[in-house]
Amino acid sequence: MIEKINHLKEKIETYNISNSEMLENYRLKFLSKKGELTELFDAFKLISGAEKKHIGQQLNNVRQEIENKFNEAKEKFSTSTKKSNLISDLSLPISAFKIGSSHPITNVKNEILQIFESIGFSVAKGPEIEDDWHNFSALNFPENHPARDMQDTFFIDSTSSEKYALRTHTSSVQVRLMENSKPPIRALMPGRVYRNEAISARSNCFFHQVEGLYIDEAVSFADLKQTLYFFVSQFFGEREIRFRPSYFPFTEPSAEMDIYLGTATEQDYRLTKGTGWLEILGCGMVDPNVLLNCKIDPEKYSGYAFGMGIDRITMLKYGIKDIRQMFENDIKFLEQF
Repeated sequence: MIEKINHLKEKIETYNISNSEMLENYRLKFLSKKGELTELFDAFKLISGAEKKHIGQQLNNVRQEIENKFNEAKEKFSTSTKKSNLISDLSLPISAFKIGSSHPITNVKNEILQIFESIGFSVAKGPEIEDDWHNFSALNFPENHPARDMQDTFFIDSTSSEKYALRTHTSSVQVRLMENSKPPIRALMPGRVYRNEAISARSNCFFHQVEGLYIDEAVSFADLKQTLYFFVSQFFGEREIRFRPSYFPFTEPSAEMDIYLGTATEQDYRLTKGTGWLEILGCGMVDPNVLLNCKIDPEKYSGYAFGMGIDRITMLKYGIKDIRQMFENDIKFLEQF
């Protein structure tokens, strides 16, 4: 068998490929199903014992040599063909290459991240398919909470006793971060989330969020407000802001933050439903039960969390009236950004 392999090597080394026709003959002689290399591999199947490993290595080496010689010659002749087909009139104008652009949601996400990174926040990521603990239980969702219902959540069919779902918020990344890190924690969680909602001009069954988390000693609601004031001033410019009491299972107290757009333009009137105020995010102090679930001492540490929808902010920033436009892959639409 070794003699046959060595003999085949000699044939390869002496075989001259000078044109495309000889290249095809080379392929048929050595690489086709009826070629000499295939015959050797068929014979190799009948070998047993200690020599098989050594012979197999030699056989793989010769196959690599055959393929390398074929590929080099193929590249040589294909390049020659391309050169012969070049337009000889070099004065003709060239076709301009179309350059792609960043998606508007990507632009807004990066701008948000840069603002918070400038004041010490890092970025954390997690899986989009989550178990019940990280998506619900650790975040203080009661067993009978409506968000667990199929009307709101895409659950995954699984033979496992554990329930899995497409994450409904990036708060699940906060849980993973708190479980695997020690305070102080100051991080952002950007990502896509999924909810079983009707698709319309203002909502979709998937959207994008950026959530933030800060855990340390003596963190207060005043720290949260100052952080969000800074974000709004950097992203929207100087705006009037208000906080309204709200409820989230994982924060206590909880609030929603609105910015004042006014009603001077038709678009602002429509966006704010005539009130002048637009909700842009939810926030609050991390519930002590959530800290306990993540093995963080609530007697020593406190923290705040906030979350905003990137899609809605993108619509506001660029004046996009229909959220569905951002996911239709319409090049004419995307080229505007």
